[in-house]
Amino acid sequence: MKNKYRQIIRLICVGILFAAVIIVFVHKGIIPRFWEKTDEAVQTEQVETLEHVDQSPEKEEEHSEETAAEEKKQDAPSGLEDPDQSEDRETDGQSEPEDPQPEESVLSPEEQLQAYLEEDPRTPTDVKGVFITGAVAGTANTMPQLTELVENSSLNAMVIDIKNDAGEVTYKMGLPLAQEIGAEIRYVSDMPALIKQLKEKNIYLIARVVAFKDPMLAEKKPEFAMKNADGTVFHDNNGLAWVNPYQEEVWDYLIDLSKQAAALGFDEIQYDYIRFSTAKGISEADFGAVSEGKTKQDAISGFMKKAYETLAPMGVYVSCDVFGTIICNETDGQLIGQDYVEMAQYCDYICPMVYPSHYVNNAYGIEVPDAKPYDLIYAAVADGEKKLQEAKDADPSAHFAKQRPWLQAFTASWVDGHIPYRGQQLQDQIRGAVDAGVSEWLLWNASNNYDNVKSGL
Repeated sequence: MKNKYRQIIRLICVGILFAAVIIVFVHKGIIPRFWEKTDEAVQTEQVETLEHVDQSPEKEEEHSEETAAEEKKQDAPSGLEDPDQSEDRETDGQSEPEDPQPEESVLSPEEQLQAYLEEDPRTPTDVKGVFITGAVAGTANTMPQLTELVENSSLNAMVIDIKNDAGEVTYKMGLPLAQEIGAEIRYVSDMPALIKQLKEKNIYLIARVVAFKDPMLAEKKPEFAMKNADGTVFHDNNGLAWVNPYQEEVWDYLIDLSKQAAALGFDEIQYDYIRFSTAKGISEADFGAVSEGKTKQDAISGFMKKAYETLAPMGVYVSCDVFGTIICNETDGQLIGQDYVEMAQYCDYICPMVYPSHYVNNAYGIEVPDAKPYDLIYAAVADGEKKLQEAKDADPSAHFAKQRPWLQAFTASWVDGHIPYRGQQLQDQIRGAVDAGVSEWLLWNASNNYDNVKSGL
């Protein structure tokens, strides 16, 4: 009897063990759950259902809320979803119709500039600066002395050559066209370090970019040069070639240089020689098909417009140097392509070179302008202010630049009746500008020697 019980107990234990093994195999998926539909069958039915919906839009309303909810549940990834970011976000069990996407508004460069200037996040500086060549900026002795001059006087800014009138780029910029023509000279071995050093001293930095007097680009790329009637490259009285101001490829080169300087940390980009050559024979020069139907002033103002629309939104100021005589002499402006009022619409500062030595005798009724620095500066700057104010009155909504004149920091020994320029003559010029309504100014000395006038600072 006992043996019989033992056999029964043994069979029960074996049965239990067998059942346990079956359960484990089912749980692990080794034995399929034949009493349920497989995942594959469920997925097949879902695909067929979705295909039916896609192919029959009119049947979409027949999808029950329960089916939609179940499909959403099965398709949802594991983890919690942010309901605000769910593409299947529903209200009352029904999908919300997608809001129509508004058409993207594309503003022209002119409209973008106007919008930028209306807000204008840039912080202006009342500039009083000196010109410094690239060669001097890279020196170990002279540059520190000039920096000390700015720190210890009424000066607060430097105009540093980035591209000079030889066409040389004064540091290794890495611009492909500049490299191709061999323009990168590297007068300044480490321009970023120089900018950082000057910025730490709170010096406002202006990058001077000579525009159309560029013998290097004109000779290496004659397709961009001013030409003679016979197709050869035009040269001025000093044998130097100029690029063609009508050529937009030249514009782009100048703007690319400027963008690099702006990205490096300069506060302002200033264009010089932004004009046509005045050399003998220029009236017979051939500017090609790109000049057809356009005046010289169209070319210069066109470039300034494109440069300003590009650079101002980058957060830098833009300025341009112009002949002082174009304010009072329309013929001069037409000859070199500069229109004072029109150019003032496409920059933040317009900088007339009102050096007394550059005016003919009896200009503004002054017998020898070079000998009367206060009188000449007052008359010329006041004339410029008058022209700008008249333009503002005619179109109050238009943008016009502020006037920031270049003052004479050299003695013009070649002028009959000239006088030495020292500290007093500089003070006379500054006073003339202030009395005419202008507080900003720049000093020009081609050799960067300001020792003779520094007592006036």
